[in-house]
Amino acid sequence: MEQEERKPVSEKTAYQRMARLCSMKECCSSDVRQKLRRMQLGDDAVNNIISLLLKQKYIDDTRFTRSFISDKLRFGKWGKTKIVFSLRQKQIPQEIIDEVFQTFSDEVLLQPLKPLLEKKLKSVKGKTEYEKRGKVIRFALSRGFSMPNILECLGEMPED
Repeated sequence: MEQEERKPVSEKTAYQRMARLCSMKECCSSDVRQKLRRMQLGDDAVNNIISLLLKQKYIDDTRFTRSFISDKLRFGKWGKTKIVFSLRQKQIPQEIIDEVFQTFSDEVLLQPLKPLLEKKLKSVKGKTEYEKRGKVIRFALSRGFSMPNILECLGEMPED
């Protein structure tokens, strides 16, 4: 199937589309920049639209980061490492990431870990207890939790 040629969008139309999008969901500036480039706008137009959206508070990277972290903790059951990696992919400055993470306590950041480990331990198959624990640890690491936190949480759990 051939991809049809898109007509370039005017700067005003692109601004209206992005304003509508940003009013419906949190977006970071790099996401908006990507969408605008797909609309075949020049760099000057993209920068103008983004600065206008920032000025009018449609885009706020700090607000986006706070909501992203909160959602990934609550719904995705992600650890800090995976969240930080995803935010870096979205080109959020490290200062903003650090600043927002300071508003979350360690308890909140580690809250999803214990239920996640308990659930995984029930479902994992292995010949030995050592093999099972290894699989659970790898799973938790892939979710973005740190090794010391995983081992501490596993140590607190009763052995079967």
